Amino acid sequence: MQQSALTLAPEVAQDWWEVEALYDLCFAPGRSALSSYRLREGVAPIAELCLTARDNDGILAGAVRNWPVRVGTQNAVLLGPIAVHPTRQGEGVASLLMQACLMRAAATGWERIMLVGDAPYYGRFGFEVLKDVQMPPPTNPQRVLGYALRAAAWEGVHGTVTAVRD
Repeated sequence: MQQSALTLAPEVAQDWWEVEALYDLCFAPGRSALSSYRLREGVAPIAELCLTARDNDGILAGAVRNWPVRVGTQNAVLLGPIAVHPTRQGEGVASLLMQACLMRAAATGWERIMLVGDAPYYGRFGFEVLKDVQMPPPTNPQRVLGYALRAAAWEGVHGTVTAVRD
């Protein structure tokens, strides 16, 4: 199947409601009740790591947001949510967004990135279960995954994930 070209761009204020509508479409209505949302409340996302993917007609194909968190005393990026419009799934949109996030996070000086998700899916990007990292409950510990943006960035990092609030 041939896919139309996609353009990645930082999310801007005018994208907010369209991205929110995409998240509502792709995730359960109770998505805001998840523990990861408690870490996002009252915290600004990392603007340079919030991306949209649009086709040549400007139609939103996918989006990702990223948030600052702390694991114990160490800073990290909490990736997500990442969503792809149902009509574009299976075309590599999520992979494109994921690779862009990893490259941009590393280029902007972040050392580690984490998410809550399926290890078999995210393992293909290099994410591994973080055995010494605890998300607020209720989170299945086998779904807490991390990726080192620089060598050994997760070594010795342990503790509970907390929000970074000013």
